[in-house]
Amino acid sequence: MAVLSKAGVGQILELVQNHSREYLEQADTKPVRAELGVPELRTLMPSILEQESMRALDVVNQLAELGEMGTLRTVGPRYFGFVNGGALPAALGADLLAVAWDQNAALAAMSPIASVSEDIAARWLLQLLKLPQHACVGFVTGAQGASTTCLAVARHHLLAQHGWDVEDKGLFGAPRITTIVGAERHATIDTALRYNGLGKPARVVAADDQGRLIVADLKSALCEYEGPVIVCAQTGNVNTGAYDPIPEIASLCKAHNAWLHIDGAFGLWAAASKEYTHLCRGVEQADSWAVDGHKWLNVPYDSAYAITAHPQSHLATFGSTASYYIMGGTDAPRDSMNLVPEASRRARGLATWAAIRSLGRQGVDDLVSGCCSMARLFATLLAQEQGVEILNEVVINQVLVRFGDSDTHTQAVIQAVQEEGTCWAGGSTWQGKAVMRISVSNWSTRKTDVERSVDVMLKLHRMLGNVR
Repeated sequence: MAVLSKAGVGQILELVQNHSREYLEQADTKPVRAELGVPELRTLMPSILEQESMRALDVVNQLAELGEMGTLRTVGPRYFGFVNGGALPAALGADLLAVAWDQNAALAAMSPIASVSEDIAARWLLQLLKLPQHACVGFVTGAQGASTTCLAVARHHLLAQHGWDVEDKGLFGAPRITTIVGAERHATIDTALRYNGLGKPARVVAADDQGRLIVADLKSALCEYEGPVIVCAQTGNVNTGAYDPIPEIASLCKAHNAWLHIDGAFGLWAAASKEYTHLCRGVEQADSWAVDGHKWLNVPYDSAYAITAHPQSHLATFGSTASYYIMGGTDAPRDSMNLVPEASRRARGLATWAAIRSLGRQGVDDLVSGCCSMARLFATLLAQEQGVEILNEVVINQVLVRFGDSDTHTQAVIQAVQEEGTCWAGGSTWQGKAVMRISVSNWSTRKTDVERSVDVMLKLHRMLGNVR
């Protein structure tokens, strides 16, 4: 049975290597857009489940050829959509090893290398992000998983303070947990609350014109509620990049014994930059933090970190035992399944270890500050054109652009830019207006990439303006 044979593994690895090398080498020259969309792929990609097997080499080759035309080249220097980072060479290599090794990172007994690499990477993350060194770090899939994990720990911790064991009794009959969020929070916060059985936020606090939570309104909200309270703040608004006033928020939360969770999916990485670390002042006073690796650290998807300042509550929330688990030991190895909702999972910590090991402190600083510098260049060059307006204060790597003071014109420019292929930027709505949303998150983006992209954006803006 050819499909079950080990024969040809070397050929497959060589084929994948060749396809991957060509794909990455062309990231700077091929169109950033996908050459095939969903309708075309549905037609071309085999969808009939055949009775007979097919050579593995042929399967992989077919997938590679279709996939190369059905992907956006997010790995390249001119992809500016969705706050998607690229993949650092060391992180890419580590992730390929993780796949080849096929390690289950649940227990140290299953994979010593997964356990130790996560343990070391966790310490490095806390140092770079300037968070309490006793904090607990779980490796999860993305900011959604990170916030869900952190808020589960918050639920346990707060209810335990009120004499309720949620792991034993569940939520029925438990003291109600009040949740307070900002008006410009990320949608994943609401989903995380829902996953944890906490329902919709009890109070939505107003935000200013940049999306920053208004402290006076938070203070009023906290005075209205008794019992367990969770406050969700953010460092790095997904549209503007703005930072909530964390020191003031943390002080209020401490005074009211409220749990403070920070959604720092990409913005918390500013703490690792000498130039931008001031934006993260006070974050160490929070109780939990959600941070992505596949955004600004530029490790491959998927990678994020659920960090809490309460290790005992963290372990009480997710700790698991079974008769066949081999856990603990004299050297107390890291059994990662006790820190996250998943048991079996891939060894995603390897890529984080490799990324940080390759960059060092200065490299992480350069990555963050370099992206911010390119975002400012985008704003400067675009704002020089008549009829183009920058709608946000460019504090980090996010730029909101409006063309012709018109929703229709702005959306037309966005579509034209995506179809033209030199670069790719997405659309959003900010304060009721359509905008182009530029996020500079890739380690390989340079000044020439910004200039090429701006030239195309302005050319299309002028062309479409003349058509109107």
